Amino acid sequence: MNNNTDNAPIILAGVTGHLGGLIAKELLRRGASVRAIVRPGSMNEEVAALQREGLGIVEADFKSVSELSKACAGGACVVSALSGLEEVLLEAQRVLLHAAVTAKVPRFIPSDFSIDFTKLPRGTNRNLDLRKEFQERLERAPIAATSILNGMFTDLLTGQAPVILFPLKRVVYWGDADQPLDFTTIHDTAAFTAAAALDPSTPRYLRIAGDVQSARGLSEAASEATGEEFRLFRVGGLGVLDAMISFTRAVMPNSREVFPPWQGMQYLRNMFSGQAKLEPLDNNRYPDIAWTSVKEVLATRE
Repeated sequence: MNNNTDNAPIILAGVTGHLGGLIAKELLRRGASVRAIVRPGSMNEEVAALQREGLGIVEADFKSVSELSKACAGGACVVSALSGLEEVLLEAQRVLLHAAVTAKVPRFIPSDFSIDFTKLPRGTNRNLDLRKEFQERLERAPIAATSILNGMFTDLLTGQAPVILFPLKRVVYWGDADQPLDFTTIHDTAAFTAAAALDPSTPRYLRIAGDVQSARGLSEAASEATGEEFRLFRVGGLGVLDAMISFTRAVMPNSREVFPPWQGMQYLRNMFSGQAKLEPLDNNRYPDIAWTSVKEVLATRE
């Protein structure tokens, strides 16, 4: 349902990324007017296809408040799906936030999309520390803000996240095998974000989890999805994971990748500690969203 009654456009930054592109699709599906801001020369085939479906495109320099404020003019909400390190999450988003305020856009959804970093001490996760730093700037800005927290993207379990080892039929974990963990697919996160962007009454934080599973639950889901028995493999306690993170960072200290191996390990550490557990969940806020389970995602793995 499109709750944006005056049909003022939703302003979207980061449409060239996977999550941003899906948010654009979901907004269009809901009948929204969508204006995507792209860097000059960054158009790709996927965005061009969205443009043919009705997506508006404005090119702007993400270092220019004046260009971005013109792109934001008349918008109902600015949604940031930007991805990167300091130069993106702090600098480009800072300019985007300034532009949204200058253009008098009433609402801003930052590129948080993570576990609950608000509960974590600084220094435990580099990428989430950047979100905490931007959060401080956002709290001072004269604009209504809503952060959407979704746990880990379930899609990562089929490849990038080294938790379910398919060739070995093992589920790796540290600490407690029954610690609840939050998972949401990229698509479901995009669908919820689109609904939230069109909802003028959103609170400061919205927390969602398409599925909540422990390591033990993951082994059961993998077994059911594949028809083969997956067993638990406890590497050690959280202290062992801390040591692994420290060692990995020591051998690649100056990595400027957004997701180097030790960053993924930090994320898992935060999840297995239980500190970043999402609660309460806001899954029922938009009843039309059908949540995808971990088992369903694992069953699609080729």
